[in-house]
Amino acid sequence: MKRSEINAAYRAAAACFARHHWTQPPHPRWDITDFGLGDFPRYGLTVINLATEVEYCEKLMFAHRGQTTPCHTHAKKKEDIICRTGELTLRLWPKRPEPGTTQPATFTVPVDGQPRALKPGEALVLAAGSRVTLVPGIWHEFFPSSDDCIIGEVSTANDDLHDNFFLNPDIGRFPDLVEDEPALVRLVSEK
Repeated sequence: MKRSEINAAYRAAAACFARHHWTQPPHPRWDITDFGLGDFPRYGLTVINLATEVEYCEKLMFAHRGQTTPCHTHAKKKEDIICRTGELTLRLWPKRPEPGTTQPATFTVPVDGQPRALKPGEALVLAAGSRVTLVPGIWHEFFPSSDDCIIGEVSTANDDLHDNFFLNPDIGRFPDLVEDEPALVRLVSEK
């Protein structure tokens, strides 16, 4: 990703957070990624790590219509994905969603703490304030179905390097950087 893209994504997320009265922590750790695909408008996510502790993690994320967080799963992490503003659509699968994989007719996930039966790959739309709980092994992708969306995540300990398993093997968790202008923020992937 070009640094100018990262700076623009930072400005857009910060403006959306400000419009919705989400105050940033004093020294936020930003994670702005195109998942190594080189197409941030289509596959991109802007994240602030609010808490990264041994036992738990909290993130505040921003995406706009047209941006998808690609299909992935976690072997260890349990997470609540929460729509904070806007509308968020998720697609979920209980098994790796690829040709030849037999999926059950339905499976159950907690939505707002209540069991909800879904068909594999069925769109689950969360309005502002709603959340879905994902246990390890649930494959998921998500994208805003509104113009902008602020997304929360509260999870068990987060390990971005070893506990993200993407359906597309070409995906990298962090972007390669092209320095075409000065950085406005330092990314978590930068030491």
